[in-house]
Amino acid sequence: MTALIIAVGSELLTPHKTDTNSLFLTEQLNEIGITVVQKMVVGDDAERLAMALRYGMSAARLVVITGGLGPTDDDVTRDVVASVLRRPPEIDSEIVEVIRARFASRGVVMPEVNRRQAEVPNGAEVIENPNGTAPGLWMVEVPATVVLLPGPPRELRPMFKQVVKERLYGVMGGRRVYRRIVRTTGQSESYVDERVKSLYRRWCTAPMPIETTILSSLGSIDLHLSLVSVSEVEAQATLDAAVYELRSELGLLVVSTDGRSLPTVVGDLLVERLATVSVAESCTGGLITTRLTDTPGSSQYVRGGWAVYSNEAKIDLLAVDPDLIRVHGAVSEQVAEAMAHGAQEKLDVDFALGVTGLAGPSGGTSEKPVGTVCIALVGRTGSLRVRRLVLPGDRERVRFQASQAALDLLRRALLRIAPS
Repeated sequence: MTALIIAVGSELLTPHKTDTNSLFLTEQLNEIGITVVQKMVVGDDAERLAMALRYGMSAARLVVITGGLGPTDDDVTRDVVASVLRRPPEIDSEIVEVIRARFASRGVVMPEVNRRQAEVPNGAEVIENPNGTAPGLWMVEVPATVVLLPGPPRELRPMFKQVVKERLYGVMGGRRVYRRIVRTTGQSESYVDERVKSLYRRWCTAPMPIETTILSSLGSIDLHLSLVSVSEVEAQATLDAAVYELRSELGLLVVSTDGRSLPTVVGDLLVERLATVSVAESCTGGLITTRLTDTPGSSQYVRGGWAVYSNEAKIDLLAVDPDLIRVHGAVSEQVAEAMAHGAQEKLDVDFALGVTGLAGPSGGTSEKPVGTVCIALVGRTGSLRVRRLVLPGDRERVRFQASQAALDLLRRALLRIAPS
């Protein structure tokens, strides 16, 4: 089944109001195997809404309209739908009494204008709204079913989950969508895609086809797998096998297979290994520590950190040898390593990261261009890994990618240690 969503409201065409209903509905519809083929936002304009509804009914088997069910003149949805579907509306006296009682419970007399919300197109099924005055409406049409839902999310969401979704679930024959997210880091989207595209081709023609999407974000490439099935056991087994194949192909590039972020995975590994960490940061300015401590419970493994931008701070707070800075420069593998050693010794931790670099936009040279970042990881037994990277992008992108590379360096080191 396919669906088209129409969000009604002139306020949604301004920069002051965001259409969150369409995002919610898309997620809910996808969960039961219904593909949303298009979303539309229409102002409080009867003619334009009528055009959108006619188009929607020709483009999808299900049209969901949100908003425009209020009592005022600019709430045009009911009238437009009744006109387009040629279903003359009638006042439903039971709805009038429900609305009247709702006002009375607040000690207020129902305004007569609210009678408009009791207008029901001929043959439409009413969906009760325990959280507001505007009922929803369900109309089975050829070629498309039309569902009207109130605009306020606190009214729309429970109505959809408790009534509409269950009914659609039955229409879909009990089919649901099952998903997995395989999160990777350390390589480009094109590299990851090249490694796994042969798997994609095979999966899409399998008895239980898997739909795949590759999504790129800063520092991360995510592989989304989904399939539609009436059997949860078969679906999960199929996805388990697919994830296993991806892990085998991508190896240590895989950060998680359950949607966890890199900082969360690193935190979980530190807890499992009863290990602690500290961080000495120059160009990232505390971003690595922030990302680690965004996870609840991170006090178990994060002992502390330093944001040491100046050379004096590196020397005074972390005991970095001034000669290293003079000979190699503040942005160098040697200084990053010395910073990490200082952070490890000061707090007596199992692991410490040291990061220094040129985030820009100025300060670069031909030898060390903007984007040059040096990262060091040390442990109780000494230095474990030192890297120099040249990262693309503006200051914000360089800083984030540097934090991502540092956390990934720690993740890979932790994976080599057996859990406690």
